[in-house]
Amino acid sequence: MSPPSARLQTKPVITCLKTFLISYSLIFWLTGVILLAVGVWGKVNLEFNLLLNSDKGTNVPYVLIGTGAIIIIFGLFGCFATCRGSPWMLKLYAMFLMLVFLAELVAGISGFIFRHEIKAVLQGAYNKAESVYSGKDNEDLDRIQRTLQCCGENNYTSWTNTEYFKNKGIPKSCCNMTAGGNCTSEELKDLNKAALVVYQRVRTLMLLNTPKSIKSLELFRNSGKKILLL
Repeated sequence: MSPPSARLQTKPVITCLKTFLISYSLIFWLTGVILLAVGVWGKVNLEFNLLLNSDKGTNVPYVLIGTGAIIIIFGLFGCFATCRGSPWMLKLYAMFLMLVFLAELVAGISGFIFRHEIKAVLQGAYNKAESVYSGKDNEDLDRIQRTLQCCGENNYTSWTNTEYFKNKGIPKSCCNMTAGGNCTSEELKDLNKAALVVYQRVRTLMLLNTPKSIKSLELFRNSGKKILLL
């Protein structure tokens, strides 16, 4: 009877392992393409914008683009190494996969540990956006509420603490067109009537939990300086 090491070197086993590695490399390569696409989309046409008075930020789209490009290169390298059957190439590819796994593990643990801080930052950002809302130069906030179908930091009643509400009521971007309401000025100024025609979902929780929150937010200061926050 042949030893286990010899049995693992038979042609069917080797073919099976190569097929698995190539499939995994292609999936790995595809994730890189997705990250790259999201990064480019975030830089060219980022949809989630807020006003935030802060000087700190990170260039998230550039990070996604760089990460995606690296993953694409190593994904192709993994396919090439598997097809060639080169031991040193496969070892290098395995080391890279280990580094990626460790990085994802650290990122996941960090996100879990600092989840409350992240939520607080998002709440503060949205609160700031509400406080300076004028209805004229706030397309970013309006787009967020329409896209995610939400209204206010906590709910539509959060707008009652703003100057805008005192003058014009709840913004029209909160209007739930599927609810059948016309969202007239009278309805938007009356909380009881507004409850029937505006979105009800909580904004902050959606930012943290929905896939539409992907991955990054582009925040703008009143001065027009762009900052990025993950």
